Amino acid sequence: MSNIIEITHLDAPELAAYVRLTEAQLRNRLHPEAGLFIAESPKVIGYALDAGYAPVSLLMERRHIAGKAAALIERVGDAPVYTADSALLERLTGYPLTRGVLCAMKRPALPTVEAVCRDARRVAVLEGIVDTTNIGAIFRSAAALGMDAVLLSPTCCDPLNRRAVRVSMGTVFQVPWAWMGDSPADWPEAGLARLRALGFTIAALALTEDALRIDDSALARREKLALVLGTEGDGLAPATVARCDFAARIPMTHGVDSLNVAAAGAVAFWELRIR
Repeated sequence: MSNIIEITHLDAPELAAYVRLTEAQLRNRLHPEAGLFIAESPKVIGYALDAGYAPVSLLMERRHIAGKAAALIERVGDAPVYTADSALLERLTGYPLTRGVLCAMKRPALPTVEAVCRDARRVAVLEGIVDTTNIGAIFRSAAALGMDAVLLSPTCCDPLNRRAVRVSMGTVFQVPWAWMGDSPADWPEAGLARLRALGFTIAALALTEDALRIDDSALARREKLALVLGTEGDGLAPATVARCDFAARIPMTHGVDSLNVAAAGAVAFWELRIR
């Protein structure tokens, strides 16, 4: 039975997740079981539901109830569906809700590194990447180009950040992922040791003098390979590069020395995918 609730103002307490809570408050590190995230657009919300994420509520323009959100409303059971006209919801975002549908969802209990890597042969490992657009784009490339999992250092931004989810086009719900520990002290030494214990050869994407070309067969022939990508601007920390088995670089022309981390990841994922 649909639970559709008309709203006339944005001050209603039940809309706090959409209107007033920051990303940090939604994440709720002190009480992870109470954490939420926001998914946008019917397609992305559908991917989250397919992956077993639990909806708390929906917020949408009235015209979508019998339109493009009708199938979603059927899937969320008795979760409340808050609705209003487009003029009111435009005050929420500052611009028209062109996709018209938001969903507050419960954060899942995340798997361990060992669980997501159990059958993996190619994994992307992210160090200190803090831009939500880059995180979303990396997940999208990882899904499209054959990565089995994404692992994140504790200093990376949250993959369930609203913008990261949107940029990923829902692939953050399709690619298994896990945190490489709970605090900065868990990376890189302890994190890389966990990967080696799981049988991975570790390649740092870095511009060092001894870096192999990304198309070198010494990388491609590895049965299990972890590709480590570094933060925006500075790239991987020298201590991380030194602890990896290889450094790898993408050959470039016109004097260009590097690519945006999301673009570099896409090139590396394609070149080193399992054929």
